[in-house]
Amino acid sequence: MTTSARTSTRPDLIAILENNGFRVTGPRIEIIKCLEKHPDGFTAEEVAESLSQVSRATVFRTLKLLLGANVLCRLALPGGTPRYSLSREEHHHHTVCVNCGKVGEFKASTMERLLRAIGSEIPGEIVGHNIEFHILCNTCGP
Repeated sequence: MTTSARTSTRPDLIAILENNGFRVTGPRIEIIKCLEKHPDGFTAEEVAESLSQVSRATVFRTLKLLLGANVLCRLALPGGTPRYSLSREEHHHHTVCVNCGKVGEFKASTMERLLRAIGSEIPGEIVGHNIEFHILCNTCGP
């Protein structure tokens, strides 16, 4: 399993808001700039605290819009606040450090083969999945 490079091109978040019929306001531009400065993931609270001039409601609504546009990933941590990450790959999976919260992305053909293999054992049709590995990253680990 290899972690994908973090140099993949990111979507133009402002264009995505415009293309989905949402207004591009000053606060939304500030939120987008803040998100782009956190390539290793962030919480909604971290964004709201770093942008004291932007209302918390605007931060949460903008994150929800970006989630709906599939350019933001929401990751669950064990017993904790969700972390978010800007999506850099079309279809991918995540690693999340349980110590520092750093988010990584990876593609793994083995995971996709496993899903195809178990598909026949699951009643119904698999229409999506989320796979997150909770890890100790190289910085936090042994």
